[in-house]
Amino acid sequence: MFLRRALCCALLLTLPACKRGFYNLESHTSEFVYTALSLSPVNANAAGFHRFAGDFLDEMLDDFSEAALNKQRKFYRDFDHGFRKIPRDRLSPQDQADYDLILDQIKLSLLELDVIKSYQHNPTIYVESLGNALFTPYSLTYSKEDLRFYSIIRRLELVPKYLVVARRNLVDSPELWNRVARQENEGNIALIDGPIRNGCPKKLREAYDKAAAVAIKELKAFNEWLEKDLGPRTSDWRLGADHYARKFPLVLANGDTPSALLADAEAELIRVRAEMETIAGKEGVRAMLNRIAQRHPAREAYFSTAEADLADTTKFVRDRQLLTLGDTGNLKVIETPEFMHGIYSVGGFNPAPVLHPELRASYWLTPIPADWPADRVESKLREYNTEGLALLTIHEAMPGHYVQFEFANRVDPRPRRVLRSIWGNGPYIEGWAVYATQMLLEQGYRNNSPELKMTFLKQQLRMIANAILDVRLHTMNMTDEQAMKLMLEDTFQEKEEATAKLQRAKLSSVQLPTYFAGWRALVKLRARQEKLPGFNLRKFHDQVLGIGALPVPAVERLLNVPAATLAK
Repeated sequence: MFLRRALCCALLLTLPACKRGFYNLESHTSEFVYTALSLSPVNANAAGFHRFAGDFLDEMLDDFSEAALNKQRKFYRDFDHGFRKIPRDRLSPQDQADYDLILDQIKLSLLELDVIKSYQHNPTIYVESLGNALFTPYSLTYSKEDLRFYSIIRRLELVPKYLVVARRNLVDSPELWNRVARQENEGNIALIDGPIRNGCPKKLREAYDKAAAVAIKELKAFNEWLEKDLGPRTSDWRLGADHYARKFPLVLANGDTPSALLADAEAELIRVRAEMETIAGKEGVRAMLNRIAQRHPAREAYFSTAEADLADTTKFVRDRQLLTLGDTGNLKVIETPEFMHGIYSVGGFNPAPVLHPELRASYWLTPIPADWPADRVESKLREYNTEGLALLTIHEAMPGHYVQFEFANRVDPRPRRVLRSIWGNGPYIEGWAVYATQMLLEQGYRNNSPELKMTFLKQQLRMIANAILDVRLHTMNMTDEQAMKLMLEDTFQEKEEATAKLQRAKLSSVQLPTYFAGWRALVKLRARQEKLPGFNLRKFHDQVLGIGALPVPAVERLLNVPAATLAK
């Protein structure tokens, strides 16, 4: 995240002690989360945070100028300097977890700003930030329509200046990042020229059309600049072993090293393949997977099938009382915004804003492009067949990410809620979605269907391959050919899925291992908790979800704290 405004942290030197003998971290957490959000107006808007120190954040874009980046550096360094004066051992267990989360976020942000410097090499940062700046006020009804569209107009008016900064910052780019940025930028143009224009109130239409015309012209020129000017200045997409080793522990925050996680993943791959062979029996794994793949929804029924799956899984969770599930009326299945197709080639989840939890949460499903040839369409549908699409729905929505974020939006006090939602631990978030899928099958979803279990194990292989790909691609010079072999031959993926995953692995770093790391940690955590007297599965799920997205070791420490102490 790139932030815009510096903050004097002298207040951190005054540390109020609470009556129970603990220092109270709430004011400092509040200072961090709200100032940090204010420095990234696009992220603040998505979180439901709209005003700060006289600024109306909804009318601003993120500032990537050198002056703004220097203010970010100063903010993090000053905050870090003051924050470390707080004696961690005098904090409550809950505050200790928040303290650690904040320090890791500061380190990660400074690593990005001072060392990795993606803003100099990755044009998708600018494209996706702008797309979110426009899509959030268009799609979420957090205020009156006129006010939200006025904010969109003001942001469109800032596009020319925004793109000048982007051109100034970008010194080179991997060919893939450049190409994806251009594709996603076409999505931004389509968003401005289509849905947002069509939804604009009549009284603002003239002002919108004027701002949109200039913005579209500038975005088209930016795409031309990306292709013709930045295009020849190519660079390597690999993060490299040194940078990867520094980023990895800050993202995972569970004590893992890249080499240890890689070894565990490669061992788990062998174990899962053996389990699949047992299930397939004489039919054989590939033959059984091929039979399963042939049973898929028609292209035109892709979305309606996902919606039916969502209703089915929701009923199952309620009937079995697997966790405390409230009203789910705010969850909708919608198309993935076009400007996010590069990283979300299959689908994703977009939670309700942490400060507006009553608003819509979106299960994104990426449509199959209309211009795809028949073989590509079939490859996609074979991967996301009847069983595969059901598992995707479980992972992204019910009881996966949707449930996890709904619980996260209830965490108190509010600064802690914002911290653990916006800066939540990736392995916890992705690990819960994988764990929840496995748990649903363990509880008998779809009558213990061997086809569903086999498809899940295939997706487990994909999760394992994600971790292997990320470590080997970014640190061990794994080739495209080796990556495709791992996916197509060793983990039974369809070509369309493997091709999209290879692109995603090159667009990101230290994100793909979070699924395996988090799932493994949560499975082990539950196994240890089951050995304790009075274990109850629903209570365990409610407690884990109620804590919020902390690293799993921190979650376990809080689970084992007496309730009276935990409440302090």
